Parts: sequence; C-alpha cells; structure tokens
Amino acid sequence: MFILFILIFLASLGVSWMLKSKIAKYSRTALQSNLSGKEVAEMMLRDNGIFDVKVISTDGQLTDHYNPADKTVNLSNEIYYGRNAAAVAVAAHEVGHAVQHAEAYAWLGFRSAMVPMLNFTSRFMSIILLVGIFAMETTLIPLGIGIGLFALTTIFSFVTLPVEFDASARGLKYISSRGIVTSNEHALSKDALTWAAMTYVVAALGSLATLLYYASIFFGRRD
Repeated sequence: MFILFILIFLASLGVSWMLKSKIAKYSRTALQSNLSGKEVAEMMLRDNGIFDVKVISTDGQLTDHYNPADKTVNLSNEIYYGRNAAAVAVAAHEVGHAVQHAEAYAWLGFRSAMVPMLNFTSRFMSIILLVGIFAMETTLIPLGIGIGLFALTTIFSFVTLPVEFDASARGLKYISSRGIVTSNEHALSKDALTWAAMTYVVAALGSLATLLYYASIFFGRRD
C-alpha cells in the first residue's frame, strides 16, 4: 500500500508538471484567428443561447472555473487575455460547464447535489478519522463513520471525471467547428485539456487508494 501511495504521489507531481509545461508551451503559440480566451468564451455562450453568464478574469494560475452559484466563467489572466491554443481550450472548457448547467447535464447535477453534503462532512472527517485510529482498541465505530464520510469524497472525485471530460469534449468540438482553431492548433488544445483531465484522474485514484487503506485497517481490526 505504501508503494502505491508513492506511485500516486509521483504521478500527481508528474501530471501537474506536465500540465504547467504544456500550458506554458502552447501559450507561446499564437492563434491564426487571433481570438482571446475571453472572446471565445463569450462567443460560445452566445452561440449556445446563454445570456445570463458573465465572463470575468481572476488572479492566479490555473484558477479557471465555472461558478454555477453566481453564473460566472472565471478565467485566470493568462487565459482571459491569451490568444493561443491553450487559452481558447481552457476558456471553451469552462464554458462547457456553463452549457452543462444550462442543459441540466445529469452528472453535473449529481455532482452539484453532493457539494453541500461534502462541505459539511469535510469539516469533521479528518477529526473523526483521527479519533477512530486512536480509539481502535476499544471501538471501531468512529473509524467506520470516518470511512463512510471519506467514501463520499471518493465518490465525488469519480463523479467529477465525466463532468470534466464532457466539458472538454464540448469545448474542443466548439472551437473546431467554429473555425477558431486550425487542425494543428486543435491538436495542441486537445493535448492541453487531456493533461488537465489527468489531474482529476490522479486525484480520484489517490482518494480511492486512501479509502482502501482505511478500509484495510478497519477490516483488519474486525478480524
């Protein structure tokens, strides 16, 4: 199990490094269409009949996200102002989430429904797991509860995967069909989003490995 954790940790570092490297590399490739991330995002929203979502810039790197609560597509400055394959890919991906929201995409609805529960359980999960570890000699109840709460976070991480992959597929299809990117630029955009998706895959696998670790402790004590 320890070796598995090391492998997942190294994979996480590797994927993170590759993502930043790809974004940096493709950010130096100017688009022939010369459109910015902001312009592509606003165009994609209009073309999908969405007029109540705003595109705004936000500080930080890789901080891009769609906020369904206030209906905003938040793009980091390099994506908001960028006129390159990476910028338009990330911008279209985030608008893909807005389109999912507008169309009531089932996986996004399921994921959003889990958020309030996750916000609540995350406050107590670590404490309950810690108490459960120390109380194993007398009772397994706290550990069992902690594992149950952690299982929810693991399910959430796996539910996130189809949401992210679908948003990327929507974004890539749009920028290609709209002529925003050439075939070569599309390949760069797809590569950037593939590595972005891999961060979620590694996170989900890491969560599953941790869940199995706690479960092995629990059932080991029961035996």
